[in-house]
Amino acid sequence: MTTPPDDRAARAQTALARLIPKLFRGGQAFVGVERALAGLDADTATRRADALPHSVAELLAHTNWWLGWMLDIIETGAPVPYPQHASDTWPTVTAEQWPALKNAFYDLLTRVDVHAARPDLANPVNHEETIGELLADMALHTAHHFGQIISVRQALGAWPPPGGGDTW
Repeated sequence: MTTPPDDRAARAQTALARLIPKLFRGGQAFVGVERALAGLDADTATRRADALPHSVAELLAHTNWWLGWMLDIIETGAPVPYPQHASDTWPTVTAEQWPALKNAFYDLLTRVDVHAARPDLANPVNHEETIGELLADMALHTAHHFGQIISVRQALGAWPPPGGGDTW
């Protein structure tokens, strides 16, 4: 007996809606974002490690920039062009901005959660991309930069965070 196409589509939608928040937050396949940022003071977060191009704060600000871009597209339903230069997506961050930057990241994740469970993930929203594709792409982008955040913390001697990293 074969599964009716509508049932398969509904199960795929449910699976994607459950997976997207996990992709953004980690915690199973990789260290969760909360743990990756835990115990990091502003001075360490804004310091660059030798031979590495970005600080933790710069990586998080870049991640926030793209999450905001994605959410603007999803929430307005209007296509938004890519920035002219990659450098436009790398805001400068001071130590004083670190607490607000972290809070903004968590606020963005809360907004993402609302969209992960949408019934229209297969609908196009940005040029040829669907809502689900855009969410998945940005989740992978976030995970990529959080891997870099961990590497920067390791290079600065600020790893593992309180409670441990991905060790057992």
